Amino acid sequence: MSIYTGVEVSEFCLEGRFLDFVIKDGYKLKGLLLATSDGECYVKLAKHLRVAFDLRLPRGTWLQVVGTKKYDAKKEEVTLKAERVMAGRSQVEIIAPNLNMERVSLAPETSKPKRAKKQTILMCQKSDCMKRGGKALCQVLESELSDRGLQDTVDLKGTGCMKNCKAGPNLVMPDKTRYTKVQPSQVAILVDKHFGEDAEIKSPQFMEV
Repeated sequence: MSIYTGVEVSEFCLEGRFLDFVIKDGYKLKGLLLATSDGECYVKLAKHLRVAFDLRLPRGTWLQVVGTKKYDAKKEEVTLKAERVMAGRSQVEIIAPNLNMERVSLAPETSKPKRAKKQTILMCQKSDCMKRGGKALCQVLESELSDRGLQDTVDLKGTGCMKNCKAGPNLVMPDKTRYTKVQPSQVAILVDKHFGEDAEIKSPQFMEV
């Protein structure tokens, strides 16, 4: 005798424009946000797809996603999980279910020249980092970026705990360089180091992991 669990599983296929990646813990790729004809949609990525994505994928790229849809009748929730991701409209598959493949770009070869993607500075917003000067650090960062005209090309994004509370405030630059115990007085040098024209400038005296 079968027992009805209240969860229905079916296949789905949808197409939409790529909006953004969904990142957990500041660095773990979990899924995609797509703009579809029915509105904004979150699609969780299967594990074998997470390692294949190029995080430089331009926003606005048309994608076609195929996978499984779970409907939980009790919670009235729908969960989408992608098993394949393809170039939208052209119907040319660019992610194959092959675990031995190299990292690939999702942008079709015939696409228009890419526009420069915004860079993102990740900053821990948890209480320990905030108590250690995170709020002031955030304000100074925003000010320094604005003073250099970088507000349209560099985003400052708050994250969950980075698992290094005693060394807060913690932040991660776009090139994945992590800094701890950052002081507001060090921000100008840090911004110049990562976004200034002088590539030889020395970093401030705080820990870099």
